[in-house]
Amino acid sequence: MIKVAVCGALGRMGTAIGRLVSESSDLDLVGGVDVKAGSFYGVPVVEAARLDAFLEETKPDVLIDFTIANASVGNIKAAAAHGVALVVGTTGFSPEQREEIRLAVEGHVPAVISSNYSVGVNIFWTLIREAARRLPEGYDIEVTEAHHRYKKDAPSGTAKTILEILDEEVGPRTHLHGRQGMTERGDEIGVHVIRGGDIVGDHAVLFAGNYEVLELSHRAYDRAVFASGAVRAAAWVIGRKPGVYGMADVLNLS
Repeated sequence: MIKVAVCGALGRMGTAIGRLVSESSDLDLVGGVDVKAGSFYGVPVVEAARLDAFLEETKPDVLIDFTIANASVGNIKAAAAHGVALVVGTTGFSPEQREEIRLAVEGHVPAVISSNYSVGVNIFWTLIREAARRLPEGYDIEVTEAHHRYKKDAPSGTAKTILEILDEEVGPRTHLHGRQGMTERGDEIGVHVIRGGDIVGDHAVLFAGNYEVLELSHRAYDRAVFASGAVRAAAWVIGRKPGVYGMADVLNLS
């Protein structure tokens, strides 16, 4: 069985992932890490300050991390130092943090790093790329995302991935975050963020031309869709060559 540990174990995503791992016949939940100690699904959760000792004691095969950017970088470095494979769903990394992660992982452990583990979202990204590549010039592009009121980073990691895809396919454009006052549209990509209630995750891309509009969207109704993808990635990453992979690799979409 594959031994799994979870960072951010007591959070929304950590709890969902822990449940799926504990119910799996192929995975063994050995423990979790969070800001405060506790327990979940019959295994201990230790304080983040004890991560190194925890990894030494439990010897997981893979560490799943859904925390915040600053904490995640340290978690990734610790796991790599202990030879533990990684599945990272944390978002909000700066370019400098991404480079730290790359240096920690490459040549040491395999790591799946993605801003979204939903199968549907990864297909959604593929469709956005195809639409942006095939539509002729002259289409205006707007990106909208909505999440629950407690989400800290904006735009979401998923929306940032959408913007990266669009920049790759239509060329770099200014990303205009919201509009106010007297404005005249240029060649920018509009980016709009909604925060409220318990919205799990909505994303949409609008391509507006003359006489027609193409809109692609994805809506998540339950965090289980992200948790199941992360668990799938945890099983896939074991035995891979050291390096950084994406969910597209897990799903054979690359």
